[in-house]
Amino acid sequence: MAASATVPLLMDDDTIGFGEEDPAQTTQKLRHPYVTTFHLLFRALAIVTYMLCGWFSSSFIGSFVTVVLLLSMDFWTVKNITGRLMVGLRWWNYVDDNGKNHWVFESRKGMQQNRLSTDEVRIFWLALILCPLTWSIFFVVALFSLKFKWLLLVCIAIILNGANLYGYVKCKMGNDQNISSATGDFFRKQVFQNVASMMSRSPPTNTPGQPTNMI
Repeated sequence: MAASATVPLLMDDDTIGFGEEDPAQTTQKLRHPYVTTFHLLFRALAIVTYMLCGWFSSSFIGSFVTVVLLLSMDFWTVKNITGRLMVGLRWWNYVDDNGKNHWVFESRKGMQQNRLSTDEVRIFWLALILCPLTWSIFFVVALFSLKFKWLLLVCIAIILNGANLYGYVKCKMGNDQNISSATGDFFRKQVFQNVASMMSRSPPTNTPGQPTNMI
């Protein structure tokens, strides 16, 4: 039986760059531009490849393998790198000596949240939420178009994207909350708040020492 826990990030964590990149509060819009790029790159390529593969190749197997590879690279990158650097969250699991599977959901606490870039937080959550929704639309289209051979590929995409989404929502909400009832409200809040903020954003006016709130 699996067990889960929500804990602060481990103090003895030796992962490079986690919480120790810069002890000062940042004023940059994007602290990790390359990380942000790869957060979007693989999942965007997977969607574009799925949509256009029929134009450039008639091989279903080749298209299937290419999309799955892109989805796998995206899953690994988001789970192990972009989440901890962009939003200070991380989820993982391990098996103890008794063979019991433990799921751990971690989040930065206190002043470490001030080191996060607000823009990176918005980008992270928007991509994390919108991509599973996009694949869900593809699922409906493939189902009603009777393209059943593509349903397996779309299901794999939904599972991989959905696993990261669930893991990070669990980290954000906390283990003691009811995820099934809170997820809908969280999605709506993130999408509308981030889109509205990006459309009507003014230059940042934070003064030194003023914390940057995490969305």
